[in-house]
Amino acid sequence: MQAADFYTGLVAELYGPLKGARPDAEYCAALVRRHGEPALELGCGDGEPLLDLRRQGLDVEGVDSSADMLARCRQAAADAGLDVVLHRQRMEALDLPRRYRTVFLAGPTFTLLPDDDTAAAALQAVRRHLADDGTAVVPLDVPRPTDPARLGRVREARAADGALLRFSVVAEERDEQRRTQHALLRYERHIGGGSEVVERTWTLHWHTADGFRALAEDAGLAVAAVRGDPAAACTVVLRPAG
Repeated sequence: MQAADFYTGLVAELYGPLKGARPDAEYCAALVRRHGEPALELGCGDGEPLLDLRRQGLDVEGVDSSADMLARCRQAAADAGLDVVLHRQRMEALDLPRRYRTVFLAGPTFTLLPDDDTAAAALQAVRRHLADDGTAVVPLDVPRPTDPARLGRVREARAADGALLRFSVVAEERDEQRRTQHALLRYERHIGGGSEVVERTWTLHWHTADGFRALAEDAGLAVAAVRGDPAAACTVVLRPAG
């Protein structure tokens, strides 16, 4: 399932209140200030941290493949009185009228690209949209398999209308050779006597540091730095080659 199809309806609604970790807005703002404006956040979703960066007056645009997530981002921007430029496009098929001095992902969204060919196309798109003196920042992550004892364990939150929101990992399969993990996720919304339940397969495809470097170099990008543990979680800093 493509990310554009995964993050729809109930899943898009529950994503914010039930997310396990939140991006560091100050870190992202520092990236943009260090490497320059204009900037583009890939996979901006419902606007975190994009809207925080716009509050700080930074020239940052967002792109995401999910219409429902972008609708939530636009609504949040309107509620906050913020102007924001958003694009609905897939990462691997970017075709924007502007080039950027900073292109970044706020989290390991790159692992949502389902295979190496798609990842390669995404890096080629990043290179096309990167200014000649620009910098791209891509977090990478090797997901850990879920402890079988935690399968079915529920994370809960309350919506503003009092609805009980629930999230759980129902099942999981992992292929080390293909560097792919498939998880069956369950999203639930309960209020009064009514319930809505959605189950969807979430796919992660991870990269080794050497494999990612090869994809980047083929796309015309040079690895300027690797920060963190390349075998687990790291951030790769890219610049135009040559």
